[in-house]
Amino acid sequence: MNTVLLMMGGSGTRFGAAIPKQYIKVNDRPIFSYILEGYNKLDCVDKIIIVSHADWVDYVEEIAKEIKVNKLYKVVTGGDTRSESVKNGLICASEYSKDDDVIMIHDATHPYVDKKGTQEVIEGVKEFGGATLASFNYDTVYKMDDEHILTNIEPRFNIVAGASPEAFTFRKIYDIYMGSTKEELESMTSAGAIALHYGIKMKVIKANVINLKITYADDMDLFVKLIDNYFFPKEEN
Repeated sequence: MNTVLLMMGGSGTRFGAAIPKQYIKVNDRPIFSYILEGYNKLDCVDKIIIVSHADWVDYVEEIAKEIKVNKLYKVVTGGDTRSESVKNGLICASEYSKDDDVIMIHDATHPYVDKKGTQEVIEGVKEFGGATLASFNYDTVYKMDDEHILTNIEPRFNIVAGASPEAFTFRKIYDIYMGSTKEELESMTSAGAIALHYGIKMKVIKANVINLKITYADDMDLFVKLIDNYFFPKEEN
């Protein structure tokens, strides 16, 4: 059983819009609906759990029904932090998951579905217990100080930028989240960081799409320009 936790419980304060960015409409559809529909079409995905901002749960359920998402298991409410939201999603998945099932965590601010990469992530989890999609660096990578002054050159082939999804065998990641204190979970920025801290090996899978993350307005501009002919081509919707 392969489950996607679609994480969209954040408030998107850095983006500066009146509503969280994952609910902003592009071509008359909220951004999250493209990701949701994309995963619903993948043969390697069995169930989807959406972790939503509390104020938007009814809306999310309505949209999922409109676009006929038959793999949606449940929409649950997010927590005060991202880690608490992931924990809520894992608790929901525990209602049916077996120890070796695969849990994929996809942040809705990454508005794409990497078909080939997702399958390879699943295979990586089965081999190592954890895997993540990531983009590789081909330009020179520098380290800088707090004043934005270059201080060092980093070996670019050993540095990757994390993408979605991150994935794990269910029991390993579930036990970590259930056994950690709130303070421990809040100190880590991602499920991958938490998994590494607790010794889970993670296979890096090269992303086959532009690793776009919508954080600021410029990111949204790029998504709008590329949505129909790159991220979610119309003929595939």
